[in-house]
Amino acid sequence: MKKNEGKLKPAATGQKEKRNVSQSSEQPVGSRKMPKRAAECTDFKETSVHISEKSVPMETKRDQLVYEEDVAVQLTSRQLEDCPNRRLTDFIFHDSDGQPQPFEFSEVDDLLISGLILPLEESSDKQKQKGVRCEGFGPIESWSISGYEDGSPVISLSTDVADYDCIKPANSYKKFYDHFFEKARACVEVYRKLSKSSGGNPDLSLDKLLASVVRSMSASKCFSSGGSIKDFIILQGEFIHNQLIGLDETSNQNDQTFSELPVLLALRYEGYKRREFMKAKAASSGGSYMSDMEIRDAENEVDESGSSIYASEENDDVKLARLLQEEEYWKSTKQKKSQGSAPLSNKYYIKINEDEIANDYPLPAYYKTSNQETDEFFVFDSDIYMCDTDELPRSMLHNWSLYNSDSRLISLELLPMKPCADIDVTIFGSGVMTADDGSGFCLDTDLGHSSSSDQGPQDVGGIPIYLSAIKEWMIEFGSSMVFISIRTDMAWYRLGKPSKQYTPWYEPVLKTARLGISIITLLKEQSRVARLSFAEAIKRVSEFEKDHPAYISSNPADVERYVIVHGQIILQQFAEFPDGNIKRSAFVTGLAKKMEERHHTKWVVKKKKVVHKSEPNLNPRVAMAPVMSKKKVMQATTTRMINRIWGEYYSNYSPEDAKDGASCIVKEEEVEEQEENEEDDAEEEELSALEKTQRPSSLPGRSKLHSTSKEIRWDGEFVGKTSSGDTLYKQAIIGGDKVTVGGVVLVEVDESDELPVIYLIECMFESFNGRKMFHGRMMQRGSQTLLGNTANARELFLTNECLEFELQGIKQMVVVDIRRMPWGHQHRKENANFDKIDRANSEERKRKGLPSDYYCKSLYWPERGAFFSLPFDTMGIGTGFCHSCKIKESQKEKDSIKVNSCKTSFVYKGTEYSIDEFVYVSPQYFAVDRMEIGTFKAGRNVGLKAYVVCQMMGIIVPKAPKIAEAKSTLVKLRRFFRPEDISAEKAYTSDIREVFYSEETHFVPVEMIEGKCEVIQKHDLPSCDVLATFEHIFFCEHLFEPSKGSLKQLPVHIKMRYSARKAVDDAATRKRKGKGKVGEDDLKVERQKTAFQENCLATLDIFAGCGGLSEGLQQSGVSVTKWAIEYEEPAGDAFKLNHPESSMFINNCNVILRAVMEKCGDADDCLSTSEAAELATSLGEKDINNLPLPGQVDFINGGPPCQGFSGMNRFNQSTWSKVQCEMILAFLSFADYFRPRFFLLENVRNFVSFNKGQTFRLTVASLLEMGYQVRFGILEAGAYGVSQSRKRVFIWAASPEETLPEWPEPMHVFAVPELKITLSKNMQYAAVRSTATGAPFRAITVRDTIGDLPAVTNGASKTGLEYQNGPVSWFQKKIRGNMMVLTDHISKEMNELNLIRCQKIPKQPGADWRSLPDEKVALSTGQVVDLIPWCLPNTAKRHNQWKGLFGRLDWEGNFPTSITDPQPMGKVGMCFHPDQDRLVSVRECARSQGFPDSYKFSGNIQHKHRQIGNAVPPPLAFALGRKLKEAVGK
Repeated sequence: MKKNEGKLKPAATGQKEKRNVSQSSEQPVGSRKMPKRAAECTDFKETSVHISEKSVPMETKRDQLVYEEDVAVQLTSRQLEDCPNRRLTDFIFHDSDGQPQPFEFSEVDDLLISGLILPLEESSDKQKQKGVRCEGFGPIESWSISGYEDGSPVISLSTDVADYDCIKPANSYKKFYDHFFEKARACVEVYRKLSKSSGGNPDLSLDKLLASVVRSMSASKCFSSGGSIKDFIILQGEFIHNQLIGLDETSNQNDQTFSELPVLLALRYEGYKRREFMKAKAASSGGSYMSDMEIRDAENEVDESGSSIYASEENDDVKLARLLQEEEYWKSTKQKKSQGSAPLSNKYYIKINEDEIANDYPLPAYYKTSNQETDEFFVFDSDIYMCDTDELPRSMLHNWSLYNSDSRLISLELLPMKPCADIDVTIFGSGVMTADDGSGFCLDTDLGHSSSSDQGPQDVGGIPIYLSAIKEWMIEFGSSMVFISIRTDMAWYRLGKPSKQYTPWYEPVLKTARLGISIITLLKEQSRVARLSFAEAIKRVSEFEKDHPAYISSNPADVERYVIVHGQIILQQFAEFPDGNIKRSAFVTGLAKKMEERHHTKWVVKKKKVVHKSEPNLNPRVAMAPVMSKKKVMQATTTRMINRIWGEYYSNYSPEDAKDGASCIVKEEEVEEQEENEEDDAEEEELSALEKTQRPSSLPGRSKLHSTSKEIRWDGEFVGKTSSGDTLYKQAIIGGDKVTVGGVVLVEVDESDELPVIYLIECMFESFNGRKMFHGRMMQRGSQTLLGNTANARELFLTNECLEFELQGIKQMVVVDIRRMPWGHQHRKENANFDKIDRANSEERKRKGLPSDYYCKSLYWPERGAFFSLPFDTMGIGTGFCHSCKIKESQKEKDSIKVNSCKTSFVYKGTEYSIDEFVYVSPQYFAVDRMEIGTFKAGRNVGLKAYVVCQMMGIIVPKAPKIAEAKSTLVKLRRFFRPEDISAEKAYTSDIREVFYSEETHFVPVEMIEGKCEVIQKHDLPSCDVLATFEHIFFCEHLFEPSKGSLKQLPVHIKMRYSARKAVDDAATRKRKGKGKVGEDDLKVERQKTAFQENCLATLDIFAGCGGLSEGLQQSGVSVTKWAIEYEEPAGDAFKLNHPESSMFINNCNVILRAVMEKCGDADDCLSTSEAAELATSLGEKDINNLPLPGQVDFINGGPPCQGFSGMNRFNQSTWSKVQCEMILAFLSFADYFRPRFFLLENVRNFVSFNKGQTFRLTVASLLEMGYQVRFGILEAGAYGVSQSRKRVFIWAASPEETLPEWPEPMHVFAVPELKITLSKNMQYAAVRSTATGAPFRAITVRDTIGDLPAVTNGASKTGLEYQNGPVSWFQKKIRGNMMVLTDHISKEMNELNLIRCQKIPKQPGADWRSLPDEKVALSTGQVVDLIPWCLPNTAKRHNQWKGLFGRLDWEGNFPTSITDPQPMGKVGMCFHPDQDRLVSVRECARSQGFPDSYKFSGNIQHKHRQIGNAVPPPLAFALGRKLKEAVGK
């Protein structure tokens, strides 16, 4: 951070007068400016410090603690320093008694420091970054403010030992420090407004300066309003003046000095006046202070004689009095902020009298429903006793009703709009819960119409639930939009459409909301708000015409009665309105007074927004018999194994136990991007840095052991020698016990904090000095792996960590069964019986007091995010060869570079590179070279570069080092340019595989090489009809001259050496080249296709949706989906349209699994509900005949419904009875019963953290228990060829006889960091690297995706259109295929107001509701409304500025995450076409997911959007399929 340079005048520092320490006047202008000691320590050298016994560093849980400052400074030193400079964080400034004091008091008293001292420069090395805590050091000698150029204040201070940058105060000290920090911030902001070097204007008037600074500081939480900021700046005028004139010596010569600026002098003078009158008022009123209005009115009487009135110097007493006065004033402003603008409404809530509002509501009625509803306590976490109301989950509630304990429908108005004590009314609710999409009611339409969607309650597809007691409700509103939310102790619910039955009870609430909006509009139209009294406002409302939406009556008395009895709704609307004058208007005061006069009951408003979740759900629906419905939640059908694994876990672990379990958290590196909106992304979480796990070295290290006195001798003759000459043995006798190679032993290591370590003996040997040793491979307990507390306590996992130990360190032998179980569905029962007997034997050992026995059947490899089958052929063979050591040696070799003697090739990272071959080079090398470093913001990929394709021409190795290094070894490369290097238009119209020859050459370090690729002639490109790119192949036909920017055909004289490729001789290629007989080739291709399908994996797709996952997997050539299961009929129909050869079961998967197990005679192993059994029995003959059977299915894939995992439906530590309805249990039971060769689970990113990671860990544990190898990871679809941000979790499982598929390499640059999963012991795993720094191909843009589609209008409904234009981009040519007619280019219709808003949104990147002009528009009904929804600016701070709502897509950017219902006020509001005034169409959404234009969808437009939003992008599925195909072929 650039600091203010040069010496400050005494007035501009915090140096204490009594110390009289002068500053050197010879400080270099360019040096780093620090408060006092910067010029004094040029000859200072740190000397060795004797650390006394008192000062010995104490190791605490977090940081080292010392008691002497010089020791702390030395411990945080990285090198010899002349002037020690450090960072200071978590600090408190206090007096000698330990009492915290404001920072400013350091000017008049000795203040000591307690805090964490860190090195000045940040480091990626977390060990070096650790600080040292020091308490009570100092005192503070001086301070200064810097950071003016950066716009962020940096407060520095000095002691006699070192200088410190203050980073962050302790939480408890923040209230003392905020005052001075805001003073420093005011200095920086004034500087930036006046300094020419920062783009400021030194000629500003004082009013303009104050207004500008107020705007800049408006985001501060320390001030209640812009007026309070202005008063604060004026009060600090002299302080700001003194700080800035101290900067004059560092100002540019051409810049006007601050001491000469009239506006700064005026600010100083205003500050002086303010302070003098505050003192005068305090003296005359016994210490009380004037109000802001009194100050401003009294200032007119001040003497304006100029600068002579300023005291030239303050003594300590005067300075202390001034500081105390400032501190008192600061506290008073903070109190005003906390009090708010409506003291009455903040202290008391006036209860609504039901009798007074009864006439505005219909006659009594009772709640009725035909749906089976789920208890709210089932859906949300009912086990956490207490939480803040702001942290509760948020959902939508559709088709809702409110009622009391007798089920009588009741008004929402009777509920308090704030959390109150002693509430004597209890109201419950029911409705259909969905994710919160941000929709509200548009007041210009009937109650039955939503603002952004025409779908009815029957279409929302959520969970019917009944609520516990409702505690409060709130209104957020705009000129034509109302958002109403209710809160229970479980969650917040935004209300959608009410049920038809409840609509008459909701109408008065919306009517009152209309009235409140109209009164606010009346006040806004007044030149002075105060002129419109309560009585005058009532009179104006009574003059409304009958067709006015807020018409009540023409009788003022009736209007007044209505306003008063419904007053709490109106008061809340005024309290939420952003204009302070309207909040404090005479109308509000008059209404509150009138309400009190009616003697309404007052409830005390609770101060703390905390809920206690101890009450049972008293909703009358609890006691009612359930009513069956088609969409009821069905308990999962499971096998006995899955039921046992999950049931035992939930029986054995309480919520408290689980808190200590390993948490599987997705961690992303900090990056500036727009998060996908499938989660709670309004808040930004700061994840603390995790310390790396300390693990034993895998190469020949030796560990220190607890010594024993047991006799040790070899048993038998030596059997060979190690590579280092040590003598090998097979057996040894230790204290009478025999230890053999391949056995397992317990070793207690001195460094071990917990349990003794278990090792598998790989070999035993005697070293050259006679020491008896063994080389062991660590075996981890399941609880130490990813599985955490879901692991079987008896299961051990082999690892690749190994060490050498002395035999005397062996504590005891361990009984471990190294298992190789028979595999296949036919062995299920046999293996289950074995496990049952094994568990019984283990329990018997426990009862007899024998040592625990263990078993091991998997290798845990956290660095690869996987569990593998045991490598039986390399375990415990006793030859001196260690497979783990070999792996690490190979990795070490990969990290080195080896150049051949002829310097014509080299091996780097395991890949051989030769001259004339083509390579990828990191784009950072060329970006730095050309000063073109790209950046990306808000999720856009603009600025991100693909790898640079180059051809190797030579290798240059420096002569000095004997061993080549990647940094110093250079390669001469010829650069090939890409279309995007020329222009965006060229990139759009060109094939992404095309590159251009150039004469530009570079000498590049080998470490910048990212891999190999090929450049061939275009006619040699391999044929591929799929959209995804998976080969590193390019073609070149043109020459590019960078200096001229010209592009021309490759000249004949340039003899380019293309990559050598094997000839491809298949029927399809010959046909493409025009060879072969017509008909003969077609027949051969058809035969090949049939043979190919026979060799594919027979696949069962569960939760198949419209078939995105099956489509991509089949395109890859690895699988054929023969069976599919989907519950929703429109999605199932779509699947059948695209996969007619598949047997589609449109049914509940629980029913299908039950039917399969019954057909195979295994009903006794099936646990299901009676309903599932009945439905399975009632299946038709055709369905029963088509059922898949064990042995027929090679591959099962699918994505269990993600309602619970996507953040909408959170519950923590749920009981087993609740978990039994999760579809993940049924999905795993399919895998358990069928035992396919391969298994793939797909889900949303939150799957790994949902339910504190329990569901994820139990899923992996279940697959391991079946005997599978398992791999897990998170992938970003945008890196695999679609223009969409979509992060998904995948879990691969492969039988022990198969090869576990690897993760596909990401091929496109995309603005996403590494997606990491935190494993046990803070280890982290990322499935693939981030492509933000480079990838083989550029990102696919919105223009690439939909730029060729014809224009359509809002609400376009024609399902078949002509393309009108040919495809332009590579993506468009691939996505179109052979289609001649464009289908499903249809768009949801927006209402009139939203269409006008869309038309007003600028057609430019990043435009959203914040780009709308602040104006009114007239609707066709004659109603005049605000263009900007009032609720958005009014609630923006609480909702991340509502970023993206009413947003346009960016042609050069990407789509946000595809959702099931695009709407401008929805969860993903960025859904407007870049150029056209409409929502994105169904086909455009399908293309964003990578569905070809030939792909068909079924149902109405909502069904089609839902099918697309729930699908896996086919290109991502294709990439996964390619890696599966590689695994099958091994």
